[in-house]
Amino acid sequence: MATRRQLLGYASLTAAAAAGLTTVGPRAAAADGAVVPALVIGTGYGAAVSALRLAEAGVPVTMLEMGRLWSEPGEDGKVFCSITAPDKRSMWFRDRTEAPLASFLWLDVVNRDIEPYPGVLDRIDHGDMSVYVGRGVGGGSLVNGGMAVVPRRDYFAEVLPGVDADAMYDRYFPLAQTELRANTIDPDYYAESEFYRFSRQAAAQAEEAGFTTVFVPGVYDFEYMRREEAGDETPSALASEVIYGNNHGKMSLPKTYLAKALGTGLVTIAARHEVRRIEQDADGNYTVTVEHRDDANELVETKRITARHLFLGAGSLGTTELLLRARDTGDLPALDDAIGQGWGPNGNVMTARANHAWEPTGCKQSTIPVMGIDDWDNAAARVFAEIAPMPAGLETFVSLYLAITDNPERGHLTYDAAADRALLHWTAAQSATGTAKAKSLFDAINRVHGTTYRRDLFGGNRAFADDFCYHPLGGAVLGEVTDEYGRLNGYERLYVTDSALIPGSIGVNPLVTITALAERNLEAIIAADLV
Repeated sequence: MATRRQLLGYASLTAAAAAGLTTVGPRAAAADGAVVPALVIGTGYGAAVSALRLAEAGVPVTMLEMGRLWSEPGEDGKVFCSITAPDKRSMWFRDRTEAPLASFLWLDVVNRDIEPYPGVLDRIDHGDMSVYVGRGVGGGSLVNGGMAVVPRRDYFAEVLPGVDADAMYDRYFPLAQTELRANTIDPDYYAESEFYRFSRQAAAQAEEAGFTTVFVPGVYDFEYMRREEAGDETPSALASEVIYGNNHGKMSLPKTYLAKALGTGLVTIAARHEVRRIEQDADGNYTVTVEHRDDANELVETKRITARHLFLGAGSLGTTELLLRARDTGDLPALDDAIGQGWGPNGNVMTARANHAWEPTGCKQSTIPVMGIDDWDNAAARVFAEIAPMPAGLETFVSLYLAITDNPERGHLTYDAAADRALLHWTAAQSATGTAKAKSLFDAINRVHGTTYRRDLFGGNRAFADDFCYHPLGGAVLGEVTDEYGRLNGYERLYVTDSALIPGSIGVNPLVTITALAERNLEAIIAADLV
């Protein structure tokens, strides 16, 4: 249930968008020359936690977001477009969509030509690895499937040995799931819903092959979904809405953490504001150079905003790029040499199986995954595979999966001065390590059922897509380039608060881990550094 503070905050966000504004909250806090107590770069999970907890402690906060404020409806009355009818709102300054599925039956029928616009989904290309990220107030929460999964405790301790696992599992993971409004689908509804035939089919096949399946919590309101299917609510997840945003039932950050933060009256969010430079003045304060751009990507104004405390929450790639640029240009020369290391795609591998004609997956499919195949106890090939939808609006006989594999390979990022951007160094050979583990699981299912892989979906006649990811992690690893709470080595009052802290893999969809880790870190930082 939303609190009064959340309702007030979400109302202010919606009103600002309706008025054509890019700034929500006290506007002076995002003006050129502003001096603020705390500045947060980004509006994703770690950034949103930072803003809320700082504001609750009485600290005024300014948040800067390069994407749009997604609240005002377009000409069709909707804020976001669907997968099956993408338009300019879908992708970040592209003239054609770049969905994870490249084709169907080898036909170019998935992607569409669009008008360049600051759309909600971006695909950042780095040769052998591309990364999908959310663009807008709310970051990745706008475009993900919302699976709020807590990682295996032993694996969490393996990945982040410097973090007290007891505290995480007793306090911070439950807190994160509560604040994110995570819930689990009613098994009875799942068993009868026409929109989850695809999931039941894939789960049954996995179980018959000897694998364990589990329900996973999500941040979609499943009671809303039940009413969608009954015809009592406007369709959203049941209307092919997910990777280009969701209009109704999903509890994205603008409805949870960010709404609650705005409701304090101490938070300002400035959209279409991209930080390009971070410097430190003689007093130890941090001054950021910010480009404010319009929806045509024309420069409106270049600003300089100064903060006593600076929190980087621009995501694994964004935060790491800002730090590499600051270090290598000499703006913050004392930053750690290991910045950029420890990057990984969370072992992401997509694949699809071709079901028999007597095993339909359904013309109607919910876009929200609720079931996973859990083979993480297999020491030889640890895999957690999300049973993913393919809401094409017709029968495809496709079982689609996003496998999260235990891939120990790590890439790194470096700063390219000529291009003024971070470059990701990751090879196809590094992806192959995770792909082999995913293949062992799905080979076993295919053997039992006499089925094969679909090769018409990912381009290049491939059965596996391991050249893009949804879960970028690492680049500013906790306890290596920061202390155990995200304070960057070499500087005071400079913090990392997002997925850059997690070294490459967490074994499940990472949104709850990012949120819980931020909750834990901010509690310590506020107590020691700000109060």
